[in-house]
Amino acid sequence: MKFTIHISTLFFLLTSSLVSAQVKFEAKVSKKNLGVNERLRIDFEMNKDGDNFVPPSFENFTVVGGPNTSVSNTWVNGKRSYTKTYSYFLAPNKRGNFTIKQATIEIEGEIYKTFPVTINVTAAVDRPNGPPDASDVASENIHLVAEVSKTNPYLNEGFTVVYKLYVSPETGVSNWREKDNPRYNDFWSQNIEIKGLNIQKGLYKGEEYRYVVLRKTVLYPQKTGKLKLEPLVLDITVEVPSGRADIFGRQIMTKVPKTVTAGSRTIDVRPLPEEGKPSDFKGAVGDFQFSVTTSKTELNATESLQAKIEVSGKGNLKLFELPKLTTPSSLEVYEPEHNENVNTNLTGMRGRISDTYTIVPQFRGKYPIPSISFSYFDLNTESYKRITSDEIVIDVLEGPMASNTNGNSTVSNTKQNVVPNTNTFAFIKTSSNWSSIKSEPFFKSTTFWTLLLVPFLLIPLAIVIRKNKDKRDADVQGNRIRKADRLARKYLSEAKKNLGQKETFYESLERALHNYLKAKLNIETSDFNKEKIESLLTARNVESSIVSDFISILESCELARYTPITQVTMQNDYDKAAKTISIIDKQLR
Repeated sequence: MKFTIHISTLFFLLTSSLVSAQVKFEAKVSKKNLGVNERLRIDFEMNKDGDNFVPPSFENFTVVGGPNTSVSNTWVNGKRSYTKTYSYFLAPNKRGNFTIKQATIEIEGEIYKTFPVTINVTAAVDRPNGPPDASDVASENIHLVAEVSKTNPYLNEGFTVVYKLYVSPETGVSNWREKDNPRYNDFWSQNIEIKGLNIQKGLYKGEEYRYVVLRKTVLYPQKTGKLKLEPLVLDITVEVPSGRADIFGRQIMTKVPKTVTAGSRTIDVRPLPEEGKPSDFKGAVGDFQFSVTTSKTELNATESLQAKIEVSGKGNLKLFELPKLTTPSSLEVYEPEHNENVNTNLTGMRGRISDTYTIVPQFRGKYPIPSISFSYFDLNTESYKRITSDEIVIDVLEGPMASNTNGNSTVSNTKQNVVPNTNTFAFIKTSSNWSSIKSEPFFKSTTFWTLLLVPFLLIPLAIVIRKNKDKRDADVQGNRIRKADRLARKYLSEAKKNLGQKETFYESLERALHNYLKAKLNIETSDFNKEKIESLLTARNVESSIVSDFISILESCELARYTPITQVTMQNDYDKAAKTISIIDKQLR
């Protein structure tokens, strides 16, 4: 009986051991001795799928990557082999002997635990002990580089920074993102759009690599001295060979999280030379052409012409001011309209900028526009250059003459004899004609009773007037309409006086419209263009049809000076302008 019990117990223990031996759950580390500056990989590996995996707390370590999950399911000679792994990448916080505690998982209803692992962390080492791990392989096979076209540019001289990611042929990259974007303090910067990441081949330190261009930036330094370019930092998942092969002999790749940086760069910016610097130098650096042109040189008084100051070429076109136009005081000059047509690529800014002035002469005569100079620093010769425009003479053929025009007024120097008048004081009377005035008493007179009763009679009238005023004040919509009508009459009063005089009428009408916009929208004359006006009025909830009417009136003012116009047309334009201003003022919000 005892023998039978012993046999049963032994059979039960053997059976339990075989069942238990079928499930494996263990912790594997890449190394047990490592420097404080190294990384440790730990894999929790099982041969059956499980649930509710709980990793250890990883005391004295920082998790820098993971968990990464991988599953291998293979069949060899009809036999299935299954492996599931949870991988973590750890960085030690300090030196010493540390124990990574147990991890747990539930497999087929049973809880399994790994054995604790002891790790010895030593002082920092130059290279890992033993064979390199996946993180070390990734560091050696992937590089982020910032290529700077020029490290010692002049102030306001453009240069480029191109960020390239180099990857060795045996390494792969996935899931990259920018962790920290560089901020280009003390630089004017513009990123160049990159359409698609094209993989190219190139050399890195003499070895063949694949690379992609991640970012292109054009920079113009705004300060002199040593300026620092902040680094670009990327978080990347790197695929490196694990040293193992699958059943077909192909290399099994291991994914490693990696942070790579291009490193900071220092740019030594040179100041522009003081020797030979023109007094009117405005900071232009590059290679430029300069011109001053007018739309016409002959016209009549109150007609308009445009004078354009333009700089074209290659350089810091957006970073300097154009010279100003100077004209005689008898020419009415409006604020210029600034235009830019500049493209920026890896060679820097290229294009043209201009200021266009509208000039309206008031009197007949010849008016010279003096020559204008433009100075810039030429990078090719490293010297200053000056371009001077020719003098332009504006000939106003018809119109009134200025009252103070030299040569058109004469002053007489003829002296006249003064004849004394013997009867100089004849206007003073020397005799009087007095008469007596009979006065009647004021009390109880007609004047007395009138002054006494009039205030009492005015009280009902004041009450009626006050009620009408309160009613009028309460009429918000009516007040808005009346105010808008008064405003329209105010701005258009000058134009109404000039009805019948084509040039003067349309000039005053256009000025009235501009003054109205300046008062209501608080914008300067230099901002007046049709697109800007349309966008501002639309943004203030003015109906599109009314905006179109306003724009059409402005266009009529521009065209009417050069086309035959009848009195009826001018009256219609005036009425349309008054109605449009009134409606706009009601709708503005």
